[in-house]
Amino acid sequence: MLRSILMGLVAGQRAMTPLSALAGAARRGTLPHDNPEARLMAHPLFATGGVVLAAAEMAGDKMKTAPDRTVFLGLLARTITSGFAGATLAPPRRQLAGAALGIGAAIASSYAGLAARKWAMQRWGQTSTGFAEEAIVLSAANLIANARPAEDHIGGRPAGRR
Repeated sequence: MLRSILMGLVAGQRAMTPLSALAGAARRGTLPHDNPEARLMAHPLFATGGVVLAAAEMAGDKMKTAPDRTVFLGLLARTITSGFAGATLAPPRRQLAGAALGIGAAIASSYAGLAARKWAMQRWGQTSTGFAEEAIVLSAANLIANARPAEDHIGGRPAGRR
């Protein structure tokens, strides 16, 4: 469930980045569980859409007219994508809990991230802080999406093979 929470933290910064990371992981076959969400993200149409939406969001973030991530539509997008990502990364039969944890983390992260970004923008400007945030968010999302789930291992061996 930790990965659901961590991806929620990512979604709080960039709503579409979890979709892009999940699409890449699904196409490589590295998502942790065979579930409908993972199969959906492996489909070329959804995988391409996730990447395109993430790229568009990143480009838009650098614009002076970019709205705060805590406006209603921004929080709605983060709620949807973090819930989907949390369910996708959750263990079998725990998708609802994974979705709820992802959503909670995303909402909290949206407000904390906005405060941190505003502070950083006063010191280093909008564009440079945006690029730094993108690097952190993209790296984190890809690490989370491609990490092996801890609950599948016991003592360094796959569960069930002790």
